Amino acid sequence: MQHFWVVGTDTDVGKTVITTLLMRQLQKNDLQVMPYKPVQTGEVYGNGYYFYNDTAMYEKYSLQRLKQENLNGYSFKEAASPHFAAQLEGQQIDVGHLLQQIQLLQQANDVVICEGAGGLYVPLDTYGENTLLDVIVQSKLPVVLVTRTTLGTINHTLLTLEALHARNVEVLGIVFNGDTGSQMERDNVKMILQYHDLPYATIPKLQDISHIIDYSISHTSLFERLFKYETSIN
Repeated sequence: MQHFWVVGTDTDVGKTVITTLLMRQLQKNDLQVMPYKPVQTGEVYGNGYYFYNDTAMYEKYSLQRLKQENLNGYSFKEAASPHFAAQLEGQQIDVGHLLQQIQLLQQANDVVICEGAGGLYVPLDTYGENTLLDVIVQSKLPVVLVTRTTLGTINHTLLTLEALHARNVEVLGIVFNGDTGSQMERDNVKMILQYHDLPYATIPKLQDISHIIDYSISHTSLFERLFKYETSIN
């Protein structure tokens, strides 16, 4: 069995959309896939009840039945950095608990996709002793990096890749999310791949999040890498 993280260069880069897309794509290939969000923040209200967008999206679009209790480690109401959101509720995030959950999920599923929160250096405690990157390193799992195609993405993406390589984290590939097809965006993608020749997929800017169910990345080098990675391990 093999599993991986979906991490981003920043917050709101589309990690949840890509996690959901990869979940569906692998499920279509007869793999038992469990998405897992170690820490989510920002409770929202809609249709008469409170929920969290990340795990709600997993449940809504999964092709397999998901156990709600396995989708998340910690949920905090404030839309803020995990360390601060936890502090507001008088809680502390136990990294050991997160790693234990990830290990248990690995034993029960073909693929576990762990979705990060914010960027790599988002702190998980008020003392700055543990960041998301520290958890990734301790989990010993590879990552798929989600980034933008717009102005600024070259710097953000290369810095994130350097941080991952410095900690010996394997990068399976890159997802360029929200592409509108402009000449500048095409050049941004080209320049990043010149520095790091990795498998990749480019996802267009979707007018509605629900359109994710109609999109396929099965033709991309990223999915070829992921699917070969999973089947070779299994």
